[in-house]
Amino acid sequence: MALFGQRKRLGDQLVDAGLISQEQLQNALEEQKNTKTKLGETIMSMGLVSESDFAKFMHETQGFELCTDDDLKEADPRARETVGDDIVKRNEIFPFGFESLTEIKVAMSDPMNLGIIDELEMSSGMTVIPYYAPQKMISIYLDKIYGKQETSDAAKQFEEEHAAEYGETETAAEDDSIGESPIVKIVRSMIQQSVREGASDIHIEPMEKSLRIRSRVDGMLQEDAVYSTAMLSAMTARIKIISGLDIAEKRKPQDGRLTYVVDGVEFDVRVSILPTVYGEKTVMRLTKKQGLTQEKKYLGLYPDDEAKLDGIMNNPHGIILVTGPTGSGKSTTCYTVLNELNKPDVNIITVEDPVEANIAGINQVQVNVKAGLTFAAALRSILRQDPDIIMIGEIRDGETAQIAVQASITGHLVISTLHTNSTAASITRLIDMGVEAYMIGDAVVGIIAQRLVRRLCNDCKVPHQATPQELVILGLPADSNVTVYEPGGCEKCGNGYKGRKAIYEIMPISAGIRRVLHETVTAEIIENTAVAEGMNTLKMSGARNVLEGTTSIAEMMRVAYDMDAQTAANQMQEGEGQEVAQA
Repeated sequence: MALFGQRKRLGDQLVDAGLISQEQLQNALEEQKNTKTKLGETIMSMGLVSESDFAKFMHETQGFELCTDDDLKEADPRARETVGDDIVKRNEIFPFGFESLTEIKVAMSDPMNLGIIDELEMSSGMTVIPYYAPQKMISIYLDKIYGKQETSDAAKQFEEEHAAEYGETETAAEDDSIGESPIVKIVRSMIQQSVREGASDIHIEPMEKSLRIRSRVDGMLQEDAVYSTAMLSAMTARIKIISGLDIAEKRKPQDGRLTYVVDGVEFDVRVSILPTVYGEKTVMRLTKKQGLTQEKKYLGLYPDDEAKLDGIMNNPHGIILVTGPTGSGKSTTCYTVLNELNKPDVNIITVEDPVEANIAGINQVQVNVKAGLTFAAALRSILRQDPDIIMIGEIRDGETAQIAVQASITGHLVISTLHTNSTAASITRLIDMGVEAYMIGDAVVGIIAQRLVRRLCNDCKVPHQATPQELVILGLPADSNVTVYEPGGCEKCGNGYKGRKAIYEIMPISAGIRRVLHETVTAEIIENTAVAEGMNTLKMSGARNVLEGTTSIAEMMRVAYDMDAQTAANQMQEGEGQEVAQA
């Protein structure tokens, strides 16, 4: 049982336990005033204490039992019925079972809250045994039970209220932006559910006879709901209102942004609206602000790749390029590198479109094309601001590339991103932009290419002996005895995958590569030279994760496609098929 009646506050006890400093506690208390969340959740969302360390503290220091995923997954529905849905939803707690005929077990993110415990005991007539569980875990399971039902009920309510106004929804939509109207509930619930499922994007798509809602989870789109087209104008207008866009403008694309807080965590939501033949399509990109500014150890680098990254970062000047397609984690890597380099004795200035996360001690500039503040224009001004380190959100054109090269040669460290498929292709892209090959050799100090692969669910992944074709794809000898895994599918993951991990291809610009740049330059020659010097390609990094059981061969091939390996595997399969036919 909990050790009630202690005089010390939670924050002071965390300081006494050595989990946070007094200064960190004060910062957390200031943040708590803004987020209006429980102190423990605020401290975890700020990254001051990990979830596992906080749970250990609650158990060992406060005496609370810990609630697990399995406890909530296998919860007894009679426990919720005993307490009542209204109390459960209002207090965001989760009754999940009974200890005896007179005792009920309840998962709480604040099990020291005597007010909630008293209310629970009065409503249930039972003694409450509080268990500690993170609020995020409780919210996910509450969403599974109540979330989609509430959204569905709100959609039905909206359709009933506006049945007579079909075709005149613009006025209704503006009215619906106030109070707890159905459309407000639907938009709020849609964002909250997507965040809790770990989605990166929400798509609101008008079809010919319906409105489809999809979300991108672990890089893959999944359908969440289908509504009547009558809701389109109202839902789009609501999103325009909260993201500061023009409700009346329906003929042109619009871009906006808003900040949304879910479970005490602040998310930056970028909104893009595009007119289509069936109406305006909306895409919302969800970015956890504090998730971008993590420590280097959380990037998931292997020790040899981390050593290469450290070597690149230690250069006093030059260009560090991070490359990969949209949604491959480039921003996270750039912000992590900036975090590592952010010291009191250096002046760091960034120019971004948009500024995705605010970092203390760094001067960040937002691109504004309408006002003439492009990447190139901002860079020219930045160079007069005595910078040591410059981050350019993206090198999009030759002018920006040329200024970045000049800045690096004149003693600045420049960090930027490119949209290319590999490290070697980044060099040829810069050449295509008009930068001389020999200048690239002098300016660029390292290139990082990356992708995100889906992690196999540890509870349901299925092992099997690697086939000859799979061994070819993995680059292993045909007689290798290797076990690999493929996705299964269970209640925890749904499709066999849960979460993602980054794979990297890190190429320091060595003397050998500089020599190649003074000769005939092709991506293939550059890559072969880098591999000979010890670089792990994206395919090699993917294969490493497959052999460790982290991901599947199908997922590796999806994100790090190797045409030569696939061709060889296909030829081997065709050869085996011909042998069988002849036999």
